Amino acid sequence: MPEPETTVLAATAPQVSAEPQKLSEKSAAAATHHTPAATGIPKPSAPAVVSAARSPREYRLDGASHIYRKLHDRIFVGRLPRLLFAVGVVNVEIDARGEVSAIQWARAPRNAPRVMAEIEGLVRAAAPYPAPVHLGGVIYTDTWLWDKSGRFQLDTLTLGQD
Repeated sequence: MPEPETTVLAATAPQVSAEPQKLSEKSAAAATHHTPAATGIPKPSAPAVVSAARSPREYRLDGASHIYRKLHDRIFVGRLPRLLFAVGVVNVEIDARGEVSAIQWARAPRNAPRVMAEIEGLVRAAAPYPAPVHLGGVIYTDTWLWDKSGRFQLDTLTLGQD
């Protein structure tokens, strides 16, 4: 089975050669003999997208961009109205594989409990996130700006308000 293609999300990411590496017959046989598939152990899948971020602040942009790509039909297009239905600040914990480990509210929109549940569902639905390969795992924070239409922008990528 071919390996999934990996995408790195930063211009500063190390370049990987697209040329396949040639192995000697001996090392190719050894690699074949010790592969997880050959031993009956399932091979863990590599993350499809990795982040080159080296801090939670850098990862915040990768996380927000990922959510915008995955949930493009839920993004509020244009400048947000002056009065928002809800504003919430969420800490999202991403493990080394890009999976959501935990969601904690730094500022919950208590006036809109259904929005809280919906944001948590959207955060989980967008997984897997870019794997934070240089961080081993990350907790990043973003502010969700929620319109009464059910569409949102993230503070990291917002177009501002009227």
